[in-house]
Amino acid sequence: MAAVVYRATGKRKSSVARVSLIPGSGSVEVNGRDLETYFGRKVLQTVAMMPFETTHTAGKFDVKVNVRGGGVAGQAGAMRHGIARALCEADESLRTPLKRAGFLTRDSRTVERKKAGLHKARKRPQFSKR
Repeated sequence: MAAVVYRATGKRKSSVARVSLIPGSGSVEVNGRDLETYFGRKVLQTVAMMPFETTHTAGKFDVKVNVRGGGVAGQAGAMRHGIARALCEADESLRTPLKRAGFLTRDSRTVERKKAGLHKARKRPQFSKR
C-alpha cells in the first residue's frame, strides 16, 4: 500500500517550492540535501519550519522540497508557504492557526522594475541648479 502524500506549492519573490509531506519521523530534505546543509543560516531554517511550530506538528511529517529560483531568503519563504498549504491539505483544522499566523497568504512583494530616466526604480539623477 502506498503512503499518503500531501503536496502543495509555495511561492515568494521569484522562488517556487514544491512541497511533499509524508507522515513519518520529521526528516527534512531540500533539493536532495538536508535542511541544515541547504540553509546555512539558522534564521532561514527557522523561517522555513515555522508552520510546524505554530501547529505543534513538528516531527510528525517527513518533508521533501524541490525549490528553485530566487535567493536563499526567498526560497525559505516559499518553503514556508508550501508547507503551510500542505498542512492544510493534511488536516483542515490546522487552517485557522496557519491563517492567523499569516502563512497561507502569498507575500506578493517583488522587486520594483527600473524606470527610464532613473538610476534605479525610484532613485533620480542628481539635480543640478546650474
